[in-house]
Amino acid sequence: MKTKYGHLTYCSNIHPGETWSDHFLQLKENLPMIRANVSPNAPMGIGLRLSNEASLELIKPDIISEFQAWLTKEGFYVFLINGFPYGGFHNTAVKENVYHPDWATTDRLNYTLRLFSILSQLLPEGLEGGVSTPPISYQFFDKTDAERKQRVKSATQNITELLHHLIQIQMDTGKVLHLDIEPEPDGILGNVELWIRWYLDVFLPKSIPGIQSQWGFTKKIAESKVRDHIRICLDVCHSAVSFEENNTVVRLLRENSIKVGRIQISSALKVKFPENPKPTLDLLKHFEEPTYLHQVVIKSKDGQLESFPDLPNALRRDVKPFEEWRIHFHVPVFLDSYDLLSSTQSELVSLLNLQKELTFTNALEVETYTWEVLPKELQTPITTSIIRELFWVKSILDREINL
Repeated sequence: MKTKYGHLTYCSNIHPGETWSDHFLQLKENLPMIRANVSPNAPMGIGLRLSNEASLELIKPDIISEFQAWLTKEGFYVFLINGFPYGGFHNTAVKENVYHPDWATTDRLNYTLRLFSILSQLLPEGLEGGVSTPPISYQFFDKTDAERKQRVKSATQNITELLHHLIQIQMDTGKVLHLDIEPEPDGILGNVELWIRWYLDVFLPKSIPGIQSQWGFTKKIAESKVRDHIRICLDVCHSAVSFEENNTVVRLLRENSIKVGRIQISSALKVKFPENPKPTLDLLKHFEEPTYLHQVVIKSKDGQLESFPDLPNALRRDVKPFEEWRIHFHVPVFLDSYDLLSSTQSELVSLLNLQKELTFTNALEVETYTWEVLPKELQTPITTSIIRELFWVKSILDREINL
């Protein structure tokens, strides 16, 4: 739905399925009821998740024409695509495989090029569109610094090649499409600070001369093209897990003229252990599951941070009273607590208030994809849960800012 502070939608990666027929079936079953509740009198945007397999089907002219006709008939439009998970994302052990293939591979490049080709055909005139993507790769894939440097070099080259295609699309169609690179704990670009360092120190110096050479742009115009087409995806769950302060994040992005392709509106699991941590720890064990990575960052009583690649790793450690755990487990955004556990909802509200004050993106995408692996008592019917999440976000956007 269109709000004063941007186009608000949800990411369809909450729905299972890997083929285009699977994806389309889920959209037809869920979206009409969602729109009837949250945007009955106006078209509603979609944050479309497409697996590689689904993208190979949807790119076919007859299939994409059928989808476009359905969008028009039902009152929807696509302005965002989630291109992070390449393959299976439900009912399988995803874990670190979500990073495969990474940006050092041509498979990731070709998949993302295909997503942009689809988006360029579906995107309405007058709107910008974005594809989200991993933060280059997973840091534990490399055993040496040399391997890491080579991976970053290859990834940077592939993203630069994609950038040239996005410039060409803009020249041909006038549409501004942007790659939204998403910092995530334990990614090579694991937080916003690391993302900015790569962007300023590696990507800009690598990409600008090639753009000047190929397109005949001045250095200033070439740099503006990079900044238009390569943006950050600000996932609030991820920054909260890393204990990043929203004011600092937004200030750094603005100071360095980095555009935000989208805010992924998400909330992480937060645990503050009391003097007797056992009851809280016993409840937390219910969130240990085999599908997704649930990175953990622990803040000690004296403020020191310690990170673990997955929740089971952290649970094997002795729990100390009064420490705080933040866990990469996307819980429904309308929940601020669950029994003895809580969420990073307050951090999310803080970021949304900054968006209301500064409006640094036009794309707001709720992303709670863990519905099927939540404890059963937190699972409501999926359509009802999505509607509730969107209404909760809208209530925050409609609320007066207390400065």
